[in-house]
Amino acid sequence: MAEWNWAGNRGYAAERVVTPRTVAEVQELVAAASRIKPLGTRHCFNDIADFPGGVQIDLAGLDTPIEIDSAASTVTVGAAARFGDFALSLHAAGFALPNLASLPHCTVAGSVVTATHGSGRRQQSLASAVSAVELVTADGQLRGYSRDRDPEVFPGVVVNLGALGVLTRLTLDLVPAFDVRQDVFDGLPWEAAFQHFDEIQDAGYSVSLFTNWANDAIDQVWLKNRVEPGRPFHAPGDFHGAVPADGPRHPAHAAGMPVQNCTQQLGVPGPWYDRLPHFRLAFTPSAGNELQSEYFVPREHAVPAFEALRGLGEKLAPVLLTSEIRTVAGDDLWLSPFHGGDRVAMHFTWRPRQREVEALLPVIEERLAPFGVRAHWGKLFHGASLAGYPKLPEFRALAERLDPEGAFRSPFVRRHLFGEADA
Repeated sequence: MAEWNWAGNRGYAAERVVTPRTVAEVQELVAAASRIKPLGTRHCFNDIADFPGGVQIDLAGLDTPIEIDSAASTVTVGAAARFGDFALSLHAAGFALPNLASLPHCTVAGSVVTATHGSGRRQQSLASAVSAVELVTADGQLRGYSRDRDPEVFPGVVVNLGALGVLTRLTLDLVPAFDVRQDVFDGLPWEAAFQHFDEIQDAGYSVSLFTNWANDAIDQVWLKNRVEPGRPFHAPGDFHGAVPADGPRHPAHAAGMPVQNCTQQLGVPGPWYDRLPHFRLAFTPSAGNELQSEYFVPREHAVPAFEALRGLGEKLAPVLLTSEIRTVAGDDLWLSPFHGGDRVAMHFTWRPRQREVEALLPVIEERLAPFGVRAHWGKLFHGASLAGYPKLPEFRALAERLDPEGAFRSPFVRRHLFGEADA
């Protein structure tokens, strides 16, 4: 078939893509399919959304209204809604999501089921905001699960890699709307990052460091801070040796990307939805033509993990557009990389050189293995350690109960969740 993922590095092997218009059609399609997989904005870099010889189901055609419950401080949206599409409505109603990913272009369901995240030492992943879901399971039934009503299985339902069914609607917790300012600094010495990493991460609501791992200094530090009425914030003139940027910056400056694609910087306050992401909804996210990987280690292992990657700097830099360091707070979601404690994320935005990237991944994973590394489910990795997920047996049991015939058990799921070799 002619369908490709967002990066163009993978053509899907499913026989067809179906686009139902109603939830009833979703139920009929799922009940009739022996191999089926949900498909979002295709912003994944491996085969997680594919099912060779099967059906991919795209929910973008469902007309699902946004429902804001002011009393409960929640919003219910369709699975195919993009965060950037309803954020303005939330803000107009006086609400916000507590966190957003670096780009607002992805669907809610796709981001949630892979535990995609934003940044912030005290901010959890996007999946942690989910308080209820509607899920069409393999028998075609529409089932509802909530954090309050189903506490024993809900942490397994949310981050599910598409292995349990097709999400149709999700309810997300909200907070009061807030404004954010974004300040960028150039040239943070590595020694300062090693000595003061916790202090650096505590300096903002969300903090990102951009590097190629080879330079003597970290290229950029992005500080995103809440603007609190009556509490003026003064950006430091010197940030642990880094200096304020003299103009707007793009993280992938090596690709010559225009800074207009990025959200506003230089300390200009703006609404949460237009500052927490790095990239604007109306423009190309990130560098566009790229590959991505991301690895997570417990926060206490941050500095030795950085030192390990610094040792690979000369190998990494020629293939990198940029690499981002950020922290994410822990959660209780069974398949979340942040299950059990806070993690440091090391994201790699690669040049579109698949063979060279794939050769580097096992080297990176070997260097990070002593620190309990986990990989982002939707990005390129060599092998994820199943031993790192203590609730994996419970998830397998849940998958077998909801999908006994394996209609959603794609090669990716069999490989990475059930430890089976590809047929």
